[in-house]
Amino acid sequence: MIVTPIKTTPIRANERTLIVLIDTYISDFHEREVLVITSKIVSLCEGNVVSGDADRDKLVASEADFYVADKNPYGFHMTIKNNTMIASAGIDLSNGDGQYVLWPKDVQKSANEIRTYLCTRFSLKEVGVLITDSHVTPLRWGTVGISLGHSGFEALNSYIGKPDIFGRKLKVTNSNIAEGLAAAAVVCMGEGDECTPLATIEQVPFVHFQDRNPTKEELQQLSISMEEDIFAPLLTAVDWKKKIS
Repeated sequence: MIVTPIKTTPIRANERTLIVLIDTYISDFHEREVLVITSKIVSLCEGNVVSGDADRDKLVASEADFYVADKNPYGFHMTIKNNTMIASAGIDLSNGDGQYVLWPKDVQKSANEIRTYLCTRFSLKEVGVLITDSHVTPLRWGTVGISLGHSGFEALNSYIGKPDIFGRKLKVTNSNIAEGLAAAAVVCMGEGDECTPLATIEQVPFVHFQDRNPTKEELQQLSISMEEDIFAPLLTAVDWKKKIS
């Protein structure tokens, strides 16, 4: 697997559309290649930002699907948005030029549209697109890249029913390809002033490409309910507050 970060100028809100940004920095693309874009860049191109003077707590309550009223020791709310555990509904001031950057309005729609555009522009069939963010893992220091939206490849590789090296059939193992690619790309793109919000990933024989966007059913298979989750005793014990409209 080869991950290549792509350097850009600093991107500001409403400065250009996402397609113009891609045209500016992607001059060549190939079959069975994945384009990675940070969710922050998608949001900035959409203009999905709020003044840095806004009340962050109220923003979280309006943006998160579920949130915990109490903050953690670092001043962040624990939230769930789009069935993803994320700090403060993904709202972030970093690299926002004084503005809060929210998550993209419809991250899956953006991934689908980018894949369609790349296929048309470069006359390709099997193209992957991945939109990423960063989150933290419980009981571990540091951020890790995660997938918020993908298109053009199967997000999960199922090992259920397949044998391990000693012939024992695996019962629940799914390899999350989208999350793995996101983690690899984000660690290469960086988290600070690197100015590399785009990346390409090549030579990924373990990725099963598709010449289409993911179906609704395929996207639903990526999510698991709180009650079914391995962390159910923790998740269901929390006093979750619902989104304030």
